[in-house]
Amino acid sequence: MEQTIHNEQNGLDYTLCGDYYLPNLLPPQDEYEIGIYGKRYLRYIREHDKILYINLLTSGKLNAHFTKIEERAQNIKEALIKQMAEQEGVNEVLKEQNQIEWVRKMNNIRNRVEEVVRREIFK
Repeated sequence: MEQTIHNEQNGLDYTLCGDYYLPNLLPPQDEYEIGIYGKRYLRYIREHDKILYINLLTSGKLNAHFTKIEERAQNIKEALIKQMAEQEGVNEVLKEQNQIEWVRKMNNIRNRVEEVVRREIFK
């Protein structure tokens, strides 16, 4: 069990780690479930935009930011898959008539959409 104390003199909270109390310098992060696109973006900004990463981390907005990225990516993905499937005639009729062809075409559409979403997130 973590033991936390508050120091009235300096206003900091400290957590017991082993034999030492270490200051809690970062604000607590909100708990959000980060999906695949949020995790990819996190990895990207850790490597390529360290200032943004540090700013989000120290402001306590890191997880909320990646949740927004994830939602945006999922919305783009769903809309593009639907739009491309309609344009290419990949529908329930094809699914009933030739399931293998339907799966092949849907996999092709999903792969293309993944590339578009990836480019959209990292621009």
